[in-house]
Amino acid sequence: MTRVLVLSNEPLGEVMAGPAIRATELARVLADTGHDVTLRDTEDRHEIRRLAGEAEVVLLQGWVLERVPALADSGARIVVDLYDPFGLELLMLIEAEPAARREAAQANALRALHDQLRAGDFFLCASERQRDYWLGWLEALGRINPRTHGADPDLRALIDVVPFGVPSEPPRGTRETGPRATFGIGADELMLLWGGGVYDWFDPVTVVRAVERVEGAHLVFMAAGHPNPELPTARALGAAREAAGPRVHFHDGWVEYDHRADWLLDADAGVSAHHEHVETRFAFRTRILDYLWAGLPVLCTRGDALADEVQRADLGATLAPGDVDGWVAEIENLKDAERRAACGARAAEVASTLTWEQVSGPLAAYCAAPRRAPDLAAGGPLRPTRDSALSRRRLAALARRLGIGG
Repeated sequence: MTRVLVLSNEPLGEVMAGPAIRATELARVLADTGHDVTLRDTEDRHEIRRLAGEAEVVLLQGWVLERVPALADSGARIVVDLYDPFGLELLMLIEAEPAARREAAQANALRALHDQLRAGDFFLCASERQRDYWLGWLEALGRINPRTHGADPDLRALIDVVPFGVPSEPPRGTRETGPRATFGIGADELMLLWGGGVYDWFDPVTVVRAVERVEGAHLVFMAAGHPNPELPTARALGAAREAAGPRVHFHDGWVEYDHRADWLLDADAGVSAHHEHVETRFAFRTRILDYLWAGLPVLCTRGDALADEVQRADLGATLAPGDVDGWVAEIENLKDAERRAACGARAAEVASTLTWEQVSGPLAAYCAAPRRAPDLAAGGPLRPTRDSALSRRRLAALARRLGIGG
């Protein structure tokens, strides 16, 4: 049994955003496997420092280390969850701010990333594509070196993939009011669900415009806000409201995590659309996991890892950014009940391979035998040095012996 402290970047409670959901579910899986797990957000920093001093492993994410820097010196093994590339998100989040504020905010994000990438003993990410991205960061910061590479040439002991997961039990209604009753949508009317929040890297307007052109179709935004009041209201949300007609509906609260099945089970399909942006390539659209869990067909913009899976397994359709005509055509296709049922069955099958218990294997293995990263145990990351003429001559001689170069 290992004493594990799991720290969420977002507030915990009945109403939670993705980072808090992920922290909660990973904590549950670790507890179910016999570890002594404590789950907290960063509200009480004094308590966090105390708990970290008692823990053998600290799992953190996002801005947690920035808020509680003492975690790096707690003596615990540090596991950094990099599933959310928040530095790339920030580029869109504050795009409308003055240049000086944007640069200052981005510099702060860079510092936060540098600190956790230097402090971590083990790193998690959500996809192989993300892993490539973070491997570049780790090499640039000296964490890929002879010590970390020596007995681990594929570097899985340094960074491995733990996707966002889904519950192992299928969704069941809780008899709470769902969107059809809330907004007066008939049982025979096509209802598309936008699960989760609306942020400025998303493109809800394209979906709104498409729905307006499909007779009888409805679009429901499950969360026209965010459970963290510190986050600014998205410009994209305002634009979607302005473009919306009577068959586009906004739920101004945030559906409780345990009641989201009532909304998912009312829907005929789940949707997600985003702009063409560097954030997209490395994103992991967690709302799509809920659609798969509920056995819903998925319509989404192509470009991220889960969109690739939607296309590969024919779980619905993927579209080019901003393609209103394409969205109209695919929404029309979803009026075919047999098409919806076939895509939904395949979605549920994919979801069955992505339960939290299955995806969290690398984290569970690490916590069963926590270890100090070999370079940190030896004094720290590799630091760059300036070339000398001697080293260049030796490298040139070695290249000649190996027949490299002209």
